[in-house]
Amino acid sequence: MQEYKKGDCLTVTIEDLDTDGQGIGKAEGYTLFVKDALVGDTVKVKIMKAKKNYAFARLEEVITPSSYRVAPKCEHHRRCGGCQLQCLSYEAQLRFKEKKVRNNLVRIGGFKEADIDGIMQPIIGMEEPFHYRNKAQYPIGKDKHTGKPVAGFYAQRTHDIIPNTDCALGVKENKEILERILSWMEVCKIPPYDEVNGEGLVRHVLIRKGFVSGELMVCLVINGGDLPAADRLIESLKEVSGMKSISISINREKTNVIMGTTIRTLWGSDTIEDTLGGIKFRISPLSFYQVNPVQTEKLYAKAVEFAGLTGKESVWDLYCGIGTISLFMAKNAGKVYGVEIIPEAIEDAKGNAERNGFTNTEFFVGKAEEVLPQFYERASREEDMLHPDVIVVDPPRKGCDVQCLDTMIKMRPERIVYVSCDSATLARDLKILCEGGYELKKAVCVDMFGMTGHVETVVLMSKAK
Repeated sequence: MQEYKKGDCLTVTIEDLDTDGQGIGKAEGYTLFVKDALVGDTVKVKIMKAKKNYAFARLEEVITPSSYRVAPKCEHHRRCGGCQLQCLSYEAQLRFKEKKVRNNLVRIGGFKEADIDGIMQPIIGMEEPFHYRNKAQYPIGKDKHTGKPVAGFYAQRTHDIIPNTDCALGVKENKEILERILSWMEVCKIPPYDEVNGEGLVRHVLIRKGFVSGELMVCLVINGGDLPAADRLIESLKEVSGMKSISISINREKTNVIMGTTIRTLWGSDTIEDTLGGIKFRISPLSFYQVNPVQTEKLYAKAVEFAGLTGKESVWDLYCGIGTISLFMAKNAGKVYGVEIIPEAIEDAKGNAERNGFTNTEFFVGKAEEVLPQFYERASREEDMLHPDVIVVDPPRKGCDVQCLDTMIKMRPERIVYVSCDSATLARDLKILCEGGYELKKAVCVDMFGMTGHVETVVLMSKAK
C-alpha cells in the first residue's frame, strides 16, 4: 500500500459516505475521508491528517461533480459546522440517512438485512428542509479586523466564529433580532466575551420561536450579574413582531456549556407558548423542546401509532423532558408515568399536563435507571405500575443506561417504543432488549434535521411469543 503524508495532494473518486456524511475515497487501497465530497464526485484533495491506513483530507477542487450535487443555499456551508450535507440533493440525503440506520442495525444490532427489509417503513422527509429550527444559539465575538461585535456559528471543530446572522436553517426573525443586539452592543460599548482571557460580557444569544403561536424569546448569556443599558436593548427588541420574553442567563464559568444556571427575566414573560398536536406547551430558556415542530408532530404520531393505545393502557415515558411525548400518549392511554432527571423539566411537565386538562399523568424526578428499579421494588402489589403495557424511551444521544434496560426487561411491558437520535446507540440497546426477550417489529426514520447527517428513528419492540 502506498504511504501518504500530510500535505500530499491526490485525485480520487468518492465511493461512499461515512456516518457523518464525509466522502470516502481510495487511493491504491489507502482510505481518504473528505468533508463536502459526495458519492460520484471526482475531486482533488489535500491530506490534512495522515494515519497508517487512512487520512482526513480537505476538498480542494471538484473536478467532475456527482449527479447528486446541488448548489448550496448558504455561502458559509463548507466552513460552518452546522450543515454537512447542503451540497447533497434532499432526496439523496434521505436515502443516506435511511442507509445509515439500516447499516447500524445490521452491523451493531446484529439484525439480518432481510429482517430489516420486512419491518422498515419508508423514511418520513420534510416538505421544506430549510428554516425549520425553532431554536438557535449564536456565539458572540469580536471581528478580528474591525473590532466590532459579531454573531454567527463556530467553524467546524473550532471556536472561530463565522459571522452570519441569517442561517438558512433558522427562522427569519433571527436576523433582525441579532442585528438589533449587535447594534446595541456597538452603540453602548458592550464588549463581547473573549474565550481566551475570560473577559467581556455577552457570550451567546439564544432565540426561540413558537411556530404556532408566533411568540419569540430572546435570552442573552452574559459573563456578569447585570446587563448595562438594558432598557435600550429592551426598547429595541420589543419592536420585533411576536416578542414575548427577554431574559439574561448568567454564566461566569470558563466552560463550553452555553447556558448558566441562573435565568432572570428583564421584560415580558418567563416563558413562551407553542402547540404540538393540539397540546399547548410552555417553553423556558432551559426547556428541552424538539427544534423542528413540524416533523416532531409526525415523529410523535408514529410513536403513538406504534404504542397501539386503546385508552386503557398503562404507559411509562422515560426521559420525558417537559412531557411532550407523555401528553401525546395520555390522549390515548389510561395512565402515563413520566420520568426525567431535570427538576425544572418535571415542573414544566406537570404544568403542561394541568393546563391541558390531563388528569391521567404523573411525573417523577430522577434518573430513569434509578426511578424504575425503585418503583419495581415498591410496586409488587400494583400490577399496572409493575407490568406496564407500554414503555416509551427517548434517551439522549448516549442511549439508555444498562440498568435502565435491565429494569425495562424485568417490568415485562407488552411493547417498548424506542425514539432515538443516534442509530448506533439505538442498535446497541435493541440488541440487549432482544436478548432479554423482545423482538423488533417496526421501524421508521423521521428526518428532523435537513442538511445535516442526523436523523431520528422510531422503533417498536414486542414481547417475544
